[in-house]
Amino acid sequence: MERNGKFVAKKRFPTVIVLLLLVFPTFAQRYETVPFGDFEQWTVRHITESAILGGDTKTLYIPAPNDTIDGNKVYDYKKTIWSTSNAYAKIMGIVKTSTSVSPDKGPSGKCAKLATCFAQCKVAGLINIKVLASGSIYWGKMLEPITGVSDPYAFMDWGIPFTKKPKAVVLDYKSVVPNTGKLTKGTTFRTTTFDGYDPEEIMLILQYRWEDEKGNIHAKRVGTAFYHIEKTSNGWVKDLRVPVIYGDARKSPNYKPYMNLVSKERPFFALNKKGEKKPILEESWADANSPVTHAIMMITSGSCGAFIGALDNVLWVDNVRLEY
Repeated sequence: MERNGKFVAKKRFPTVIVLLLLVFPTFAQRYETVPFGDFEQWTVRHITESAILGGDTKTLYIPAPNDTIDGNKVYDYKKTIWSTSNAYAKIMGIVKTSTSVSPDKGPSGKCAKLATCFAQCKVAGLINIKVLASGSIYWGKMLEPITGVSDPYAFMDWGIPFTKKPKAVVLDYKSVVPNTGKLTKGTTFRTTTFDGYDPEEIMLILQYRWEDEKGNIHAKRVGTAFYHIEKTSNGWVKDLRVPVIYGDARKSPNYKPYMNLVSKERPFFALNKKGEKKPILEESWADANSPVTHAIMMITSGSCGAFIGALDNVLWVDNVRLEY
């Protein structure tokens, strides 16, 4: 540009600033893949059910290093952070399994398929037992073998040690949610149907936990991320982002009642430092700046709780990661 007979360079600072503002968010986002969250690797377990149930060998799956385990063995979770609703049960000496989580073909490679279905068996061909299970994957451990059906949450060690503060959970999913308006409750010998709906759910809870002198586990809620899938998707939904709300989630405009603290009537359980199973007493909301000691992630084909759900709900998930 010429000014007073001299060439003066144009000031480009505004343009540079605009470009930086446009580009910076891309660089600011950092994604961390959750171990085995791409679901390309699975440990396959072969469990033989009791002869009174037919003696068939059934297959259970866990997102974990590729491996095959033969025999009725309790799984060692040292190699993965994931567990599933797939069950190896031994009740009154009778071995039974159920499978509601399995690998499936995804957009590229494998994904996880979670299905709400009945675990059914006939004892000696006479007694018909039907238990409804929602397909779920979660961070933690299944305390095997399961020895009762009164409270399945009591056989789950919920959560893993975790100290980070992600901005969001990000994943890909495909859903089938028939939304018939009917729910089924299936517990051993009795099955009932009633009105209701059962959205699929993605959940991440960040907690600050501590133990008292008696080994009881206490917690405050530091971060909350929930998302309900309420309808059938049109194919795969890529890069769903579920933001984490820090502090008291009730103060957020995005708060929903299902994001509340875990109820004392239906608590999560965990093992204390002595290896004793204790309910996690989630007592209050923590300040947003509070440290995090544990995280609970769960992705499930139904959100109504144990033994209740919408049959034929199916959820496929892939590429689970955390945004920072």
